[in-house]
Amino acid sequence: MPRWGLIVEQNLWYGKGQMWSVDVLDHVDGTRQEALDVLRARAERFQPFHPANPERRFLYQEAEGFLLVVKGVWRTFHCRFRVAEQVYDSDPPETPADDDQADAPADASADVEPGPVPEPSRPVRKPWRRGVDRGPRPRAPEPDPGPPPAWDTEVPEVPSWLGRDDLP
Repeated sequence: MPRWGLIVEQNLWYGKGQMWSVDVLDHVDGTRQEALDVLRARAERFQPFHPANPERRFLYQEAEGFLLVVKGVWRTFHCRFRVAEQVYDSDPPETPADDDQADAPADASADVEPGPVPEPSRPVRKPWRRGVDRGPRPRAPEPDPGPPPAWDTEVPEVPSWLGRDDLP
């Protein structure tokens, strides 16, 4: 069964720093039409980055997905929603291996009793020792900052222009 990515393209940031960004909202396993149905529901309730105060929203269907046009106070922004079939994933999600159960006959699995369920492992704790305080360690006291600097600390005693012959 093909896996479809639900993709949104939108403008991010403000002014000259605006950029067109692509993000994968979710994945859908099934047919393309099922993915389009899920994408339409997501597009209808999607809150884009722009505008901050939307006045009106329009959702249009395109060949590959949907176009959301959001009219703001000063400008109109748009987002594109598309479905795309995933053909490769460098880090695929783990799927349960049911190969052993698929090869076994259906009536044989009824005769086999399930084994004992192992208890979940718990982290090993160090034994508590009497007289040892396990609370947070007290922090060292902050050093005294000293007196505040004088108001004229940054003013030099002798100005740099004093004694120059090249000045009028």
